[in-house]
Amino acid sequence: MADQSRNKQNAVSGPVTLADIARLADVSPVTVSRAINMPHLVKPRTLEAIERVIARTGYVPNLLAGGLASRKTKLIAAIVPAVSSTIFAETIEGLNAELVAAGYQLLLGLSGYDAQRELELTRAILARRPDGIILTGITHLKETRAMLTGAGLPIVEIWDSTPSPLDTAVGFSHAAVGALVADHLLRTGYDRYAQIGANDPRAVQRRDGFVNRLAGVAPVELPDLEMNSPSTFRDGRLAMAQLLDRGHGTLGVFCSSDVVAHGALAEAYARGCKMPKQLAIVGFGDFDFAPHTHPPLTTVRIDRRDIGTKAAQSILRKIAGDEDVEAMINVDFHIVARETA
Repeated sequence: MADQSRNKQNAVSGPVTLADIARLADVSPVTVSRAINMPHLVKPRTLEAIERVIARTGYVPNLLAGGLASRKTKLIAAIVPAVSSTIFAETIEGLNAELVAAGYQLLLGLSGYDAQRELELTRAILARRPDGIILTGITHLKETRAMLTGAGLPIVEIWDSTPSPLDTAVGFSHAAVGALVADHLLRTGYDRYAQIGANDPRAVQRRDGFVNRLAGVAPVELPDLEMNSPSTFRDGRLAMAQLLDRGHGTLGVFCSSDVVAHGALAEAYARGCKMPKQLAIVGFGDFDFAPHTHPPLTTVRIDRRDIGTKAAQSILRKIAGDEDVEAMINVDFHIVARETA
């Protein structure tokens, strides 16, 4: 009974408030406010107790408290890794178009594929109390998850698939993409298989899907090259040079992006490789240059803009109180077969 009473006392229903922090830390709301705004005026032990509760609950101070007549800010925040790449730019365009049409504004944050940076952005964004938040991917620090759960806002995770999203997810299985590419290359059959990829979580999932589908058929070679995201044309060229220097025989290669594949293609062309009989290359993203490389690049196409559109529609429905929004909204993908594979 004592444990049940304690759990009930520590429970928080809905968005975490300053009053909740005060109750859980067994101090007054004034003390919590002082700890947040003027910590030097609070006794160290009291400050430590308050900070522990804040960390546990994911509470974020409301910088707009008392400044709005309505709780609605008409602001939706989105955190994406980068905008320099077409792969995310079109998603943002679809997202923004849908939100603007509904009378909302988009607040954009760039995480740079850095989980710690995503945490910092989440804290800064939630302090401004947007009506909803959109995150790229499903891999987040536990502190980020605590903040998002404590905020009580509609959340949409994009560019990935999961049976257990924070709230709603719009995306696809990256592992399934890798498996699809493996099947495509297996139809022709090669002596060797390789994967050239970046180290962000989604690229790693695509690599693992590719490797797992080829398990028992052929080992998958990986270049000795640390490739950070966003990966570059140069990365692709250097990695392909390593693979070609290692041995002979026909080779089928899956690249984590069309940019990397373009670099790999340039190296292969410079060495006189015949495609796709001697060497096959498959990219990911179907960037606008893919049909115009020499030879045209085979790649995996995803409707990048549709991800943004569906994410915006989902979060707007949630803000409006719609309880029937699907937890997982899948986006289709397929191989666009051109001359490199």
